Amino acid sequence: MSTTLQASLLDLIRRTSSDLPADIREAMEKGRAVEMKDSRALMALDTIDCNIATAAQDSAPICQDTGMIKFYVHYPIGYDILTFEEAARAAVAEATAIGYLRQNSVDSITGKNTGNNLGPGTPQFHFQAWRKDTVDVRLMLKGGGCENVGAQYSLPADLKEIGKKAGRNIEGVKLVVLDAVWKAQGKGCAPGYIGVCIGSDRAHGLEIAKEQLLRTVGDTNSDAELSALEHEITRICNGLGIGPMGFGGNTSLLSCKITAQNRLPASFFVSVSYACWAHRRRGVTLNPTTNAITGWLYEEASETLAGAETGAGAH
Repeated sequence: MSTTLQASLLDLIRRTSSDLPADIREAMEKGRAVEMKDSRALMALDTIDCNIATAAQDSAPICQDTGMIKFYVHYPIGYDILTFEEAARAAVAEATAIGYLRQNSVDSITGKNTGNNLGPGTPQFHFQAWRKDTVDVRLMLKGGGCENVGAQYSLPADLKEIGKKAGRNIEGVKLVVLDAVWKAQGKGCAPGYIGVCIGSDRAHGLEIAKEQLLRTVGDTNSDAELSALEHEITRICNGLGIGPMGFGGNTSLLSCKITAQNRLPASFFVSVSYACWAHRRRGVTLNPTTNAITGWLYEEASETLAGAETGAGAH
């Protein structure tokens, strides 16, 4: 097993757990700028800001729930992904022993914690070959609180709380996404981020929705209709008055990212993946021969990710 690869992945885990990337920090600052002075909303965001700074300084976990560990890997043909998995597991165990990760992997039958974040299904790997000569590794640490408020709808759907029916169209999609954000209030550690997949099947739709959270906050959707929908949902959500941590205010949703996948005629799923303010995802590029880090991703708030890196298919 490559010791260089294990060291590279350990550093990726450390930074992902403790140091939010530039686009997330910028989004949080924009949220602080629109909250009223001396409001509970601004007090919550100020507290969060102190937490962010202290965690980065001390290389300590930003949140007590260091989340489900999800690796998204694009690799050139011939790259040894079995060695990658071995090195990643070793890095996860080492990161847990050091304290970059908390002990988060629990046997679903016995309730026993494995103590090292290793076990069936943890960590998770999504591999996708490509024709580039570099390895692109993105890591997401997805907390349980925000995962609990993810949602999936089968259109048409009756939304009894608002007395409306969501049809099989863009307006119906908008209604169910807004319903999901409304139901998440006070539970998903707002202000949050959402990834949405229109279409596909049940299982794949939820995975693709989560992959949308790999996009940078300030990027632009290449589909004009979906881009407009992203902005409209964000605007409406920030007018709902949910606010940071559910205390009320102007900052409820920091980003909405949407993609569409083909579906079967009989099915119309809309899948919503929610991420809390501590949206921990980072990435590196590796030399495929030495496995040394050649660059860090998400270093610029305006960074735009290529569609092949963020959309359907990292499995």
